Amino acid sequence: MITHPKITDFDTLLDFEHGKIGTETRSKFEEQSQLFIVSEMLKAARKEANMTQEELADKVGTKKSYISKLENGKVNVRLSTLIQIFEEGLNRRVGLTFL
Repeated sequence: MITHPKITDFDTLLDFEHGKIGTETRSKFEEQSQLFIVSEMLKAARKEANMTQEELADKVGTKKSYISKLENGKVNVRLSTLIQIFEEGLNRRVGLTFL
């Protein structure tokens, strides 16, 4: 493990590894991080509902391959589609927070 003596907190580490907030590299990292979080939430909710990807896809009118891509963070999803998957497919409420 490489240590950096001037890095004492997580924010400094993010700045060092991915650039300052507002830079292109940091923005890309943050976008990928959010995509990963959504994909893990979707996967966990589907498993908690005891559904296969195919069952969820059938319920919301899409393909299993699309659900798989979402769960693996391979595709961006429209907000309306995400809400439909969670609310209609998984019977979950979706709330948004803007910081």
